[in-house]
Amino acid sequence: MADNGISLFQDTSNGFPTHELDPKLRKKAYEIFEMAREYGLTSFPIRFIPVSPKELNAIAAYDGFPRRMPHWSYGMDFESIHTRHVWGQSKIYELVINTNPVIAYLLNTNTTMDQKLVMIHVCGHADFFFNNNWFQHTDRNMLDQMANNASRVHRYINRLGESKVEDFTDIAMSLNNLVDPYTSHIKRQHGKTEEKDFEEAVAVPKLRANEYMDRYINPEEFMKLQKKRMKEEQAKRRKFPEDPTRDILGFLVEHAPSLERWQRNILGMTREEATYFSPQIMTKIMNEGWATHIHSSFMTGMEGPGLCDHSEVIDYCDSQSRAIAQGKSINPYRLGLALFRDIEERWNKGRFGLEYERCDSMEQKANWDTGAMLGKEKIFQVRRTDNDLTFLDRYLTPEFCKEQKLFSWKPNEYDPSHIEVEREFTKVKTKFLRMMANGGQPVIQLDDGNYQNKGEIKLSHVNDGQELDPKKGKHTLENIYKIWTRPVHIQTLEVDENTGSETHVLWSYDGKQHTRSVL
Repeated sequence: MADNGISLFQDTSNGFPTHELDPKLRKKAYEIFEMAREYGLTSFPIRFIPVSPKELNAIAAYDGFPRRMPHWSYGMDFESIHTRHVWGQSKIYELVINTNPVIAYLLNTNTTMDQKLVMIHVCGHADFFFNNNWFQHTDRNMLDQMANNASRVHRYINRLGESKVEDFTDIAMSLNNLVDPYTSHIKRQHGKTEEKDFEEAVAVPKLRANEYMDRYINPEEFMKLQKKRMKEEQAKRRKFPEDPTRDILGFLVEHAPSLERWQRNILGMTREEATYFSPQIMTKIMNEGWATHIHSSFMTGMEGPGLCDHSEVIDYCDSQSRAIAQGKSINPYRLGLALFRDIEERWNKGRFGLEYERCDSMEQKANWDTGAMLGKEKIFQVRRTDNDLTFLDRYLTPEFCKEQKLFSWKPNEYDPSHIEVEREFTKVKTKFLRMMANGGQPVIQLDDGNYQNKGEIKLSHVNDGQELDPKKGKHTLENIYKIWTRPVHIQTLEVDENTGSETHVLWSYDGKQHTRSVL
């Protein structure tokens, strides 16, 4: 690991002179790295690659990777991204991916001010990738792995035909959110009953007889047969898997009975790529907030001499205001930046601990300042240990919500054209946490791979406030069936909108029709 700080990746042997930094930008990059190093940022070496707008939009459609498994959805994403760029509705300034070295694509039409902003912003992302605990088990060689996956799928297409491979890839990618985001951080231990312990705990059934007649009524051959039947029955009843798992895609890769080798490989590649992106989904607000905090501190001179020349201040303010503007949905740049700044201020002024929490005077709290100056140390610790869920759970305060004018809303039950606004802190925070949990998607786990001893799959919806969409749920059951080739069920909780009553139901799909049964 690069304990000596941030550095520029020196290899420029990519064969594309237009994709190398010009001497002026390279010199500026060294200055920026030196400032970042002095501030305490660390990362793998960073490689800046200038690209044209169309190239950057194409890479963005591939989630930052030049090559991905072929699929029509990437082309659709490119058309959408590039059309918005041409019409002036959006502009991507940079794109950075979590690899070693860190790859950062810069838009070659950026102004000098934009390039300075982008390079220090990238340093923030690289530092976050390098230090945050949720990224420690990610594959830093994913650039090559994605390219290898693409090559393998192209070979399948050449051998089997495009339609056949694309149809299965459609199924696999529709299930790419059915992975366990914690799978690389937790080694799940499953206790197993030893055979001897089982034999001691459960007596082998035998015919009733007097002691002196027992050896004739229950001969040795009969007892062996009974023991064998008992083991077979126990094997049927044994739970499979032993504990519920959220890694449904991994279960299908290992146990789907009818998959051909190429299908199992595509399913495994899809799971591998989905697992790689899981930490980024879990830390979107923190990652963007940290990078924005870093670039805003250095551009304005809050840290170091300031990267903005006097002639660039207005342009920087214009760029920054657009980046952190609040739209119809949560802006991760704005929220993450504001919360990091709030944490830094609170720890600088000592606004934490029992004494502060027990203070009842709002006036005293508003003027509280012990001169602790622990803000920088605290935000570095937060960027190392937290994800978005814990970030908001630990550090969102009533004062912060009020200052940022945060609220939740829902349509009026009597008139959906009107909305009801809720500003109570606990309800706003709860809504936030539900949005962050599992990327805002319902949590689905696999309970039984041999449901009712029929070889069927039973899933369950973990009801944490995120309702299961019936249309999407049915579509998921259909696609799992195509892989498992046996009926698939999912247990969920339906809530009546009018009465609020709850009903446990089981949705099922047998390959022909969907059914619903009340449990």
